[in-house]
Amino acid sequence: MAVVPSLTFTNGHKIPILGLGTWKSEPAIVGVAVKDAISTGYRHIDCAWIYGNEQEIGRAIREKIGDKTVKRKDLFITNKLWNTYHNPSMVEKACRTSLDSMGLDYFDLYMMHYPFGFVDSDGVVYVPKDDRGKIIFSDVDYIDTWKGMETLVDKGLVRSIGVSNFNSYQIHRLMTRVDRKHDPVCCQIESSPYFPNEKLIHSCKSKGLVVTTFSPLGSPDRPWAKPKDPKLLHETTLLEIGTRYKKTPAQIALRWNIERGCTVIPKSVTPNRLRENIDIFNFSLSGSEIKKINMLDRNLRVNTFSSASKSPYYPFHDEY
Repeated sequence: MAVVPSLTFTNGHKIPILGLGTWKSEPAIVGVAVKDAISTGYRHIDCAWIYGNEQEIGRAIREKIGDKTVKRKDLFITNKLWNTYHNPSMVEKACRTSLDSMGLDYFDLYMMHYPFGFVDSDGVVYVPKDDRGKIIFSDVDYIDTWKGMETLVDKGLVRSIGVSNFNSYQIHRLMTRVDRKHDPVCCQIESSPYFPNEKLIHSCKSKGLVVTTFSPLGSPDRPWAKPKDPKLLHETTLLEIGTRYKKTPAQIALRWNIERGCTVIPKSVTPNRLRENIDIFNFSLSGSEIKKINMLDRNLRVNTFSSASKSPYYPFHDEY
């Protein structure tokens, strides 16, 4: 069973550099996938309220604790605050709801999923819209939402707090508040060889944030993918380098992100892919190989949430 190395947050807590992503994992099958992952050596599970599978994931985690495969302290569980809970008065309720759904006492990391909020719906509507089909945004500043996040640490509901899908300016603004109590320790962003996001990664690291990369394989199963979209795992560069190490293109792409000092959370629900994704700690890429992979950059961001682009806090108008 693979032993996954960790990175250390500025607050001293550690995060395994490989985790299991659970976005798009159907409730009916995600529980088995989580149990298989834990049995295979995964200790980092990335979750979110909006994914709609918290109960199944929580049940699987508790079963693996119950059968003594792991202890709770061995696991690193991430969850995220959804956009309809940006009002500071709603943050704790949202966190406690997710903890109750998963049957856990605390989260190792709790992240603000996006910097923009939607009008409060108390979980009844995921993306509130008006009669013209336009998103109804909240006017709550993410700075105020963050103050609600800070109280979660003070109350012991979470060990660490972070942000997801923020740009460099938004992170800077958050970390230069004079009244801040807890800084973000982690930023979760999209990054793959098609979209290295190098400038944002460098910016985060310069501020002491650990970077977690989602869609590290280009999210080939994204619902809005088109037949003619380029396919990262078919790239000759990854195939050729993989042949050299007897690894798959996916393993090469994951190793590339780890070589850049990031943590990665590939999603899978099949046992052989789970084993494949964790089997990346017995080789290293050379400098020239990393440069070749860097040349695959197409500036192709696949997760844009373009329907929210009218929000003043939409993060993707800026370069990084």
